[in-house]
Amino acid sequence: MRIHKKLCLSLLASTSSLLLAPSVFAAPVVLELDYEIPVQQNQVAFVPFAGDTTLSSIVLNDLSKTELKVTSQNLPQQPRSSSELAGTLPVWQSMGIPYLVVGSTRSNRGKVVTDYEVIDIKSGRVIEGKQSLTADNNKESMRYAAHVIADKVYELITGIPGDFSGRIAYIEEIGTGKEKISRLKVMDADGENAKTITEVAGSIFSPTWSPDGNRIAYSVQRDKSYPVIYVQSVSGGGATPLTPFPGSNLSPSFSPDGSKILFSSSFEGSADIYEMSASGGTPRRITNWPSSEVQPNYAPDGKSFVFVSDRAGFNKPRIYRYEFGSGRTTQVSSSGYATSPQFSSDGSQIAFLSGRSAAIMNSGGAVTANLGNTGIDEAPSFSPNGKRVVYASKQGGKGVLTIKSLNGGESFGKSGQGTIRSPVWSASPK
Repeated sequence: MRIHKKLCLSLLASTSSLLLAPSVFAAPVVLELDYEIPVQQNQVAFVPFAGDTTLSSIVLNDLSKTELKVTSQNLPQQPRSSSELAGTLPVWQSMGIPYLVVGSTRSNRGKVVTDYEVIDIKSGRVIEGKQSLTADNNKESMRYAAHVIADKVYELITGIPGDFSGRIAYIEEIGTGKEKISRLKVMDADGENAKTITEVAGSIFSPTWSPDGNRIAYSVQRDKSYPVIYVQSVSGGGATPLTPFPGSNLSPSFSPDGSKILFSSSFEGSADIYEMSASGGTPRRITNWPSSEVQPNYAPDGKSFVFVSDRAGFNKPRIYRYEFGSGRTTQVSSSGYATSPQFSSDGSQIAFLSGRSAAIMNSGGAVTANLGNTGIDEAPSFSPNGKRVVYASKQGGKGVLTIKSLNGGESFGKSGQGTIRSPVWSASPK
């Protein structure tokens, strides 16, 4: 389908002024042009960056997973900057695509500098001016730089920060019983670049990220021993045991400032929620009901946390909220089997497990999305901007990580060896 339109275009004395405010130029000559504007599904035209062999394909792939419809095909030219558009802006406008991304890479003292622009094609305006990013000239840094650029392009167009520079931690299990090997792995948000952080003979449970994305806390249960919570740097080095207490120590959650950790433990009897310094020390018990309280998760403002309790009866877990200031506890989930709550970064949504289905509720407890039966008792985890979730499932006997858009973007899966569990998305590094 094509729409026939008339366009009155002011051609100013200087062609480059199409990209500038027309205040210092001669009076415009008005031409009337007739052309047809195709109705475009694509919202962004992406020109691969000049001089680049690494970044562009990653940026394009990232953006294609969002609700933005992106194309790099059949473009009328390959500009490297907005200044090269001066005489051809009407050609771009005739395509009916509202945004254009252009850029180039250059070397500077052994590093790679990427200059790029997001252009509003209708006005010819560069949104927030030229952007620049400097990265080390190695595969790891360049891949991360591409994710950061994709995040910024997304933000310039939508006004919402992107979520590709955060990473996803998850557990991969192989074997059973005494033969079970568990690996804590971390991958990029596009499903690539997976690396093993630690490997144990036994089980790893409930990894969680520190707010700065530099550390992960998780529980380890080896043969004939209680689960112990460890904290480990993602960049390497040994893991530090945080809870050398008898009993089951599970489900750590970092406070928003990274200084404290909530967790559940049964070392004083039935499972309760405790809080302690993220560097260790004596824990403080917060809940003290006769029932079991597990799976705490801090609210983003740090003033409360959600957790799971079976106080309603055997096999009737519900999600509750505890407020630090008042000590008040309220029930959040309305009814049914509800476990594994995880807040979105703005606190407005809670991902959880509803029976055997991954689901999302608002902070008041009303279910807003049901993502379906995953075939595994795992809750989803939000991306940094809350527009996507990641969750684990089993498909055809294989463990699969699914990254699902909540607002019309592309969903995709990543399979691995054995069983995949407990994926959790880090915040985007500042």
